[in-house]
Amino acid sequence: MNISFHGAAQEVTGSCHLLTTKDSGGVEHKLLVDCGMFQGEQLCGSKNLQPFGFDPKEIEAVFVTHPHADHTGRLPKLVKEGFAGKIYMVEPCVGLSKLVLEDAFHIMLEDAEKCGSSILYDENDLNNAFANVESVRYHEPVNVAPGIVVKFHDAGHVLGSSYISFDTEEKRIIFSGDIGNQNVPILPKTEPISHADIVVCESTYGNRIHEAVEERSIKLKAAIERTIKNKSVLMIPAFSIERTQELLYEFDRLLSEHKELQIPIFLDSPMSIKATHLYRSFENYLQFDSPIMNEPDGDFFSFDGLKETLSKDESKKINDVPAPKIIIAGSGMMSGGRIMYHLIRYLPDEKNTLLIIGYQAEGTIGGKIFRGAKSVRIFGGNVQVHAEVQAIGAFSAHADKNMLTQWLHTEDGKAPKKIFLVHGDTDVKEEFAQHLRNELKTEVIIPELHESYSLD
Repeated sequence: MNISFHGAAQEVTGSCHLLTTKDSGGVEHKLLVDCGMFQGEQLCGSKNLQPFGFDPKEIEAVFVTHPHADHTGRLPKLVKEGFAGKIYMVEPCVGLSKLVLEDAFHIMLEDAEKCGSSILYDENDLNNAFANVESVRYHEPVNVAPGIVVKFHDAGHVLGSSYISFDTEEKRIIFSGDIGNQNVPILPKTEPISHADIVVCESTYGNRIHEAVEERSIKLKAAIERTIKNKSVLMIPAFSIERTQELLYEFDRLLSEHKELQIPIFLDSPMSIKATHLYRSFENYLQFDSPIMNEPDGDFFSFDGLKETLSKDESKKINDVPAPKIIIAGSGMMSGGRIMYHLIRYLPDEKNTLLIIGYQAEGTIGGKIFRGAKSVRIFGGNVQVHAEVQAIGAFSAHADKNMLTQWLHTEDGKAPKKIFLVHGDTDVKEEFAQHLRNELKTEVIIPELHESYSLD
């Protein structure tokens, strides 16, 4: 049995892990967990163009933890290079993944035109990838071969997100994908691990403790109050899947209690709007507070003052609406999308506020602003950062250090024999690794890109 790491090793994005194992008859199988984009650069950038580090034709099946592009973005490239097996994911993940990849494809075409690079794949490859998709339910066994059973478990990260267990005759291996934050208002809790021999664990916030969930409302309310007082603009870059829906939920709760805070709120992201419609279609996968569902509209995704701007013309008209106003737009890391135009227009004004509610990878515009840049380059021009920059960690969709540690304490009380840390900046992983060695008294490994390990 062997595991190799072809993305999200020594960095946060590009999830792609290869498990090679034998069935009870001694036949070898190559199984892939995720096949994501490297983010923080153009989609046609060098890392995404590089070879996978394995032969796609030899992969028997792919198991997808959730729809975010850093976990799904290279699936069509995998198909283009010869993969012909099945792609398994939980039912809601199918529609959301297609939405993500269609959006990424259009951005990739624009990037390719700008940087003069060849595209990773074409539209046929994208369509062929989804022709191979098979949806499953949580805990439904996928019998890959005699003695190899795969199951999806609710990770509580986004709608349809999973951590995935591989049970063989020798070992139980778990791939975390992304583990969700605690007390997420619209998702069930992350399922505990019953037992595991080996865990491949994300470490995005492995050295950080999020604020208490109550801080989410307090800080959001303060940001709105400042916007009203200054007659200014509050910009919120938000990831289209989960972060936007949680934000809408929080606005609904807040504004139902504080009518005086009602000002125009624009959801200026076609992808977020479409994703929100998909969320409505899978209500049985969500978890609601009863007061919200007892409201007259029975829908926490809509409230007075909210306007969805699907078309470009509708988006442009936001500029005509006088302040105070709030603009929610993608992309979450400010690496593209409509938020770019709002940044150009509103960042230079010190009265305005930029509220960051998600992880900002190094190299992205969001990452530069979050780390204190006084100017950023957008569409070839320099934009001064005079607006107030705030952040709310409690909105993160990722578990923090304490939550990940708790998740790794398995129900059987036996620590995994090995833990591989992925999805994290190097300094974060090193700190988290030492913490886990002290806490769990087990071996913790930080793999390099394309590095391979025997699990025998």
